[in-house]
Amino acid sequence: MLDMTMRLRLSTMLFLEFFVWGAWFVTLGTYLAVELEATGSQIALAFLTQSLGAILAPFIVGLIADRFFSAQRILGVLHVVSAVMLFLAGRQDSFGAFFVCALLAMIAFMPTLALVNSISFRRMESPEKQFPGVRLFGTVGWIVAGLLIGWLGWEGGERLELTFVMAALGSAALGVYAFTLPDTPPHGRGERPTVRDVLGLDALALLRSRSYLVFFIASVLICIPLAFYYNFTNVKTHQRRAILVLAA
Repeated sequence: MLDMTMRLRLSTMLFLEFFVWGAWFVTLGTYLAVELEATGSQIALAFLTQSLGAILAPFIVGLIADRFFSAQRILGVLHVVSAVMLFLAGRQDSFGAFFVCALLAMIAFMPTLALVNSISFRRMESPEKQFPGVRLFGTVGWIVAGLLIGWLGWEGGERLELTFVMAALGSAALGVYAFTLPDTPPHGRGERPTVRDVLGLDALALLRSRSYLVFFIASVLICIPLAFYYNFTNVKTHQRRAILVLAA
């Protein structure tokens, strides 16, 4: 049974985790198009930082968090680094400099998605039953970030650089908060990593399961239209809003 105090602490962690992501990622395309006059290809390249961060995430988690340091400490350090990079990203006046900051922010952030899950699972006796109620607050955090942007009028007033400040503050808060979480020591302390461990080749065995294979294929396919959605839906919405304002 997950006691209420631990449930609250884990829910707060998940809330902040996805608040940080939602605070800048949804409106990123509009920010680049309006503030930095980025091209469509540059906007797509900026969103690619998420994928690059996700590719590098297993190396960070597998080689460092699983063997040398407690998960909550790695989570704290990575979020502090991400906070600095997000703050700097919003202060750049060229796409090249922005891309570098955004890439470093995502390299630091993407491993934390696995770390918050790991910390949660280690505190639960029945993760399959207890985790959904905690993970729900991650979605709430994402929604709250979007509502705040709309309520503050940053998108309509073309003040989207402030979204990076909000994301940086959220990331810094989670970075500090992470050090107060219960200790989650590494699983593989003292073990020598193998190439299979580094590349995650053991996970390929899961594809033998028909249900998991279907899930894997569906996840890959859904990411194709999802990429277009994230990259340009907010940009098109902003353009339609501008046209309506001019027409009025």
